[in-house]
Amino acid sequence: MKIGDKVSISPQVTDRTDWIDGVIIEIEKNPFAGVVITAKSDDGEVFFEKEDLFRFLGEEACTH
Repeated sequence: MKIGDKVSISPQVTDRTDWIDGVIIEIEKNPFAGVVITAKSDDGEVFFEKEDLFRFLGEEACTH
């Protein structure tokens, strides 16, 4: 993932009922948490969390 990529943001991050769309605005390599993604949603809200709670727009959720 890189800045500018369009992603879906997990409901665990947004506290909404379904995944929402956004754009990556920052990527941080945190020595304690690993890669932390900051994304801005289509409605202007900003969310950040570990990389595994974001997926490229259009990808299906992994269910294993």
